[in-house]
Amino acid sequence: MAGNVPPRIVEPIQTPQHYAPPNARELRMQAIHRLQVGLIGLCAMLLIVGLANIIMDRARLGDVREPVEQVVAVDTQAKKPASEPLADIGVVPAADPTPGSSPDAAQPSGAVPAP
Repeated sequence: MAGNVPPRIVEPIQTPQHYAPPNARELRMQAIHRLQVGLIGLCAMLLIVGLANIIMDRARLGDVREPVEQVVAVDTQAKKPASEPLADIGVVPAADPTPGSSPDAAQPSGAVPAP
């Protein structure tokens, strides 16, 4: 059996080797890895720019008021304040009297007006 030595695939190294050139498989793996990293970076930048665009559009819409909103805001300010239920039924005096009522109309018919 000593005479039957298997052939060597790699020749023995006689001098130290400082650089081992990459084979075709390693080169292909490096190229695919670079392509993946580049595509992921491109997609990330696209998503960031899209998100920034959406945020800027929403901010711009919030700054500009539509004319309909301005008209509605003016109409709500023109309405008279909420009524006071106790003043309406006569339990307490009204905070600001209505323009149609006069102090003479509020007195009973038998009372004498003050001079």
